[in-house]
Amino acid sequence: MLAQKDLELLSAKGISEQQIEEQLECFKKGFPYLEIVASASVDKGIMVISQEDQAMYMDAWDAYLTEDKKIVKFVPASGAASRMFKNLYEFLSAPYNEPETPFEQKFFADLPKFAFYEALNETCRRNEKADIPALLAQKKYKAVVENLLDGKGLNYGQLPKGLLLFHTYPEQVYRTAMEEHLAESAMYAKNNAGEVNIHFTVSPEHQPLFEKLVGEKKNGYESKFSVKYDISFSVQKPSTNTVAADMDNEPFRDAKGNLLFRPGGHGALIENLNDVDADVVFVKNIDNVVPDSFKCSTVIYKKIIAGVLVTLQKRIDDYLRIIEKGKYNHAQVEEMIHFLQDTLCIRNAGLKDLEDGELILYIKQKLMRPLRVCGMVKNVGEPGGGPFLAVNPDGTVSLQILESSQIDLKDPAKKEMFDGGTHFNPVDLVCSVKNYKGEKYNLPDFVDKNTGFISYKSKDGRELKALELPGLWNGAMSDWNTVFVEVPIETFNPVKTVNDLLRREHQ
Repeated sequence: MLAQKDLELLSAKGISEQQIEEQLECFKKGFPYLEIVASASVDKGIMVISQEDQAMYMDAWDAYLTEDKKIVKFVPASGAASRMFKNLYEFLSAPYNEPETPFEQKFFADLPKFAFYEALNETCRRNEKADIPALLAQKKYKAVVENLLDGKGLNYGQLPKGLLLFHTYPEQVYRTAMEEHLAESAMYAKNNAGEVNIHFTVSPEHQPLFEKLVGEKKNGYESKFSVKYDISFSVQKPSTNTVAADMDNEPFRDAKGNLLFRPGGHGALIENLNDVDADVVFVKNIDNVVPDSFKCSTVIYKKIIAGVLVTLQKRIDDYLRIIEKGKYNHAQVEEMIHFLQDTLCIRNAGLKDLEDGELILYIKQKLMRPLRVCGMVKNVGEPGGGPFLAVNPDGTVSLQILESSQIDLKDPAKKEMFDGGTHFNPVDLVCSVKNYKGEKYNLPDFVDKNTGFISYKSKDGRELKALELPGLWNGAMSDWNTVFVEVPIETFNPVKTVNDLLRREHQ
């Protein structure tokens, strides 16, 4: 099946023949739906932190920051912003020349409120020999949009969200999404030495632009927040690309007869996360940021969920040390079982059948895993995955973040669980990735490979199947210990369309 040139291509990407065979097998078999027991709720698996406990957890996090630990903020930032401008691209290709849809009308009516307005105005003066008010008076709406999206102008249609101007501050100061992450992390992830570590995953073609922006802005933010930044970047590894298949589940070949590979989706970033040297890692999407005047709630709840994490991690470490010494009594074993069941929401129907030695091995196996605490927001109709109690390959039940594609929505009972979900996933995670001895877990070992996703695309006018790896906070973290904490909706302010920047939280 594989010619010599195929093998050379695989070697260059760091992909084995076995991986290709496994991926093609996925196309043939497909991926099974996950068995869900219930959607997680305040009554089932989502913690609500009382006012009193909020202060306790924030104190726990502040105390942790004084220890000799490394904290890193991990921000996936590789995607282009083209989807953010989908409505404007549709306007450019529309048969009419003036805004007609409510979206288009709002965009032009509120154009001066965007942080990129002055930069766009300057670009229009240079390219069109007229400013934006003059162009709009002449009904040249599409010229304005072209100067925003195209390479001749600001090129926003091809840039990643992290490099777009999101927010306006007094004295004509404008911040990109990336800069907001610098500001935000200084407010909750600064260690005792005043250091802040941030890691962005970026596309190779955009990395020089990110580095240039850091070079221009870093010193100013260090001075403003009295910190020292260590800002690093990585790109998705070629070895995480997946082979495309044709409709017969054979390797798809392009017009030149070469194998076609596609990015494996954000699940590929588990490899990047695995390369990060840290004790605690915050994970948050690039577009979920607000100006400083709105950051208070975000910072408070970041500290709360981080406090929950380090408090639980300490308890887990204490249990594992007891197990390692072999000096435990019946009451301690009972306590560990209740911790697994009541705090980590891990259920095992066969627990009562285990012998004493098997029981201790089971407890140790479940505790010796990475730990994540995930913020969950009350469901207000926003798209995205949600929190569920799901059955694992070993028959246990635990908390998982699932997407709709992983659930059999044709099953009335499953659809009812999905539709009745009270919370959704805003991608607000804090992770502990070392064991009680300070040894780092190898994160790819905890991926459930049966939770990938197959989508349908086309290339050169031919249909193909594309394989996405288990999502970063879905199947890629399937075998982690997971805790859900309710966080307020004001901590979730994503920018999915350009007009989202007109929301109060972004002004």
